[in-house]
Amino acid sequence: MANIAAEPFDLPFDTATTALLIIDMQRDFILPGGFGEALGNDTSLPFAVHPMALTAARAAGTLVIHTRKGHRPDLTDCPPAKLSRGGKVLIGTDGPMGRILVRGEKGHDIIEEFYPIPGEPVIDKPGKGSFHATDLHQILMDRGIRSPMVCGVTLEVCVHTAVREANGLGYECVVLSDCVASYVPEFQRVGLEIIKALGGIFGWVSDADRFVAVMG
Repeated sequence: MANIAAEPFDLPFDTATTALLIIDMQRDFILPGGFGEALGNDTSLPFAVHPMALTAARAAGTLVIHTRKGHRPDLTDCPPAKLSRGGKVLIGTDGPMGRILVRGEKGHDIIEEFYPIPGEPVIDKPGKGSFHATDLHQILMDRGIRSPMVCGVTLEVCVHTAVREANGLGYECVVLSDCVASYVPEFQRVGLEIIKALGGIFGWVSDADRFVAVMG
């Protein structure tokens, strides 16, 4: 057993039943010219997500799982309500890195700094949640994972949704505060506060240094 320093209180966990879950570190959300910037966001903030936890997890032989948000090329898995959002920047339309949020396009793929290596599952998801319409829950159950350590973007949208889904399924999620990001600093602050509120209503908040300390 290990003990990670966290808020609202330290979490005892078994390193053999933990995984690093990296949410949506995709070009469309992080690089200039992508979907995130086209919506008027400052992409330098999510680009600052620290890769330290990924390096430590790989060194320890911990399971690393990546997610990518995007839709089928024919958009049959994209609800009409989503297709009408974003103003002139719509899902499926052409952008500098291909059709926006469409699987197989350059913008849909993961940035080089976080790119999966062989053996690391990639979960392609059609929505904000990582569990809905995916096999993530099956993969975690098959490997006995109980404590996902969560990184990625954006904190208040896809990271929060995944943590809430996981909480409902009985997982003990730890969000690494310097390994997640938002386009809006205030959303980042409040998003972390919500996760650890009321005695850890959705999970725990820690950071990369404390994760490295227990995994090393």
